[in-house]
Amino acid sequence: MENKASKPLTYIANAISYVFHPLFIPTYFFVYLMYLMPFEFAGITDWQLKLKLFSVFWLTAFFPAFAVFLLWRLKLSDSIFLRTKKERIIPYVITMFFYWWMYYLSRNFSDQPLALKYFYFGIFIASAIGLTVNNFIKVSLHAMGISGLLMAVVLVGFYYPVNNLAWILMAIVFTALVVSARMVVSDHTKNELIVGFAIGALTQVAAFIWII
Repeated sequence: MENKASKPLTYIANAISYVFHPLFIPTYFFVYLMYLMPFEFAGITDWQLKLKLFSVFWLTAFFPAFAVFLLWRLKLSDSIFLRTKKERIIPYVITMFFYWWMYYLSRNFSDQPLALKYFYFGIFIASAIGLTVNNFIKVSLHAMGISGLLMAVVLVGFYYPVNNLAWILMAIVFTALVVSARMVVSDHTKNELIVGFAIGALTQVAAFIWII
């Protein structure tokens, strides 16, 4: 898909793509829970909560990103941007491992909000399906990640007695921005964006039904 957008629009779209990179989505969801539902973390100190936030970023963003960097330096991929289906196979497997580990921890520790359990399980399933679909099309990881975040935020409103409308509206805006940005600067087709969006959203619903 040839990019014919103006330079300012391209810069903005790239910035949005970096800020809402799929690897940052678990960290954003954890921060969202911290601000919306502090009562879910009532049994731990502020310092322990910050350590939890750091561990989420460390395990779901830093380590997978570092693994991609190593693959590139070892010449097992042509770039860190994973532009081909083949280059995405190992990163898919790596992120699946870390997402499963986060789900395992959230399931086995009593100080974890229920929302984290279905969220982690959902992104694990999404990664597994994404890996399978990757054999046929280069599904959009950005669309998968942001739609998963949107649906996870929506589902929080179904389970918890909280006023979640403002957060849902914010998530919808972010979703629209990310999908629009990927249409501007990525080589994804509309079908690849749609498939990614569907995988991210539907796996959160499936995980929610299974966990609840």
